[in-house]
Amino acid sequence: MSADTPRPSQERALRHVQALSSGKPLDAHLRVTLNFHPDRLIGGLPILAKLADDGVYVSQFVTGTSNGGMTAHPGGDRWRWESRIFGGAYDCAPAHERPVYGALNFRRKPVGAAPRFGSAHFRLAADTLPRSTFCYPDSFFEPSAFGVASRMALIELAEDDCQDALDDYIETQVHGPVRLDRDVEALVLDPSYRGTAVEAAAHRFPCLIEWHAGFRLTTEHLRRHPDYRGQQYVDLGTEIAESGRLDPRVIGEAACTGRYDPQALKKVWHYLARFGSVASAEAPTAISARRSQEPASS
Repeated sequence: MSADTPRPSQERALRHVQALSSGKPLDAHLRVTLNFHPDRLIGGLPILAKLADDGVYVSQFVTGTSNGGMTAHPGGDRWRWESRIFGGAYDCAPAHERPVYGALNFRRKPVGAAPRFGSAHFRLAADTLPRSTFCYPDSFFEPSAFGVASRMALIELAEDDCQDALDDYIETQVHGPVRLDRDVEALVLDPSYRGTAVEAAAHRFPCLIEWHAGFRLTTEHLRRHPDYRGQQYVDLGTEIAESGRLDPRVIGEAACTGRYDPQALKKVWHYLARFGSVASAEAPTAISARRSQEPASS
């Protein structure tokens, strides 16, 4: 069996969610994005470099890392949520068969659908939509509203809701391998990574490389919002800032020192993502179009 052949667990999961879904088909022009921090370390390697080495985007059940909660283990919250959402389809499946998580970019944000989880994102190709499932709100809240590409009523639900900007997304689960040479339209980066190892690693991918307008936040602006995540995170952001300014590269470098609690830095990132988005309506700028015109090998 080819590594790309749908597994029975994946097919059962898709059928289960389809039966729970309703509504009209999804607009085929919408895209799923996978937001992440490109400079965080996995096994001593920046995640973007490791992704280039591996050629596939995998779930936290495989990596043991996450930009959200770390509960991807048997009996953990993530395991339990997946068991409920997918009707037990993955309960006995190996880790590599489980879905990866992103969000549907129904608002067409240049920074990706869910910047809460990182400043960079992969924009997935249209042909990943039929093997994606959707829920609203996030699976953390044990939702009862679901969708698939052929039955999608979640956009109206999300548009009618009043959410904080970091919570304004439709969670997506992509079933089956997400291959970076075939399933990705573009890698979109924050401009703070220009001229860094992150940009060098990005050029190893066979897809478009784009730059969005960027996240930047002054410490003066940061201090205006002590109640958003807490004064201790305002203080930490002020401590690590460079010349009174935060951007994704600054937070990433602080994370790589090992001197700071990753969960605390995550809250600092929330401040930057929430209050530091620059001209979010601006479209990303493409700098490279290197996707091969040859069919992807199986």
